[in-house]
Amino acid sequence: MKHYETMFIIKPTLVEEEIKAKIDFFKDIIIKNGGAIETCLDMGMRNLAYEIKKNKRGYYFVIYFKAPTNLIAELERNYRINEDVLRFIVIKYENKKEQKAWQTLVDRANNKPEPKKQKAESTPKDSQEA
Repeated sequence: MKHYETMFIIKPTLVEEEIKAKIDFFKDIIIKNGGAIETCLDMGMRNLAYEIKKNKRGYYFVIYFKAPTNLIAELERNYRINEDVLRFIVIKYENKKEQKAWQTLVDRANNKPEPKKQKAESTPKDSQEA
């Protein structure tokens, strides 16, 4: 199986339940057609670089997966016929160098960023009067 990454942008007018349903729908397509999802990255609502179908914002989502090549045509077909998908892209990682980069991206997506530790405030030492 080949290594792939897909990113799609969903319309911002959908409510949270509809967005989750769309994401689950695309995950199911990958799984039902013989793919294996490694990890998913929810990038949330973001501004678009330019207006797409009268939308200035979109909900970004990335899926890293392994799949047979025939799955990609089915996935792209479903992206095209779905009115709620503004844009999509599927990237194939072919050679060993690209597959190593793919694994690095998967590992990075799996590691949740740790909350930043706040520095302890230094308290001024009381000056001792003699």
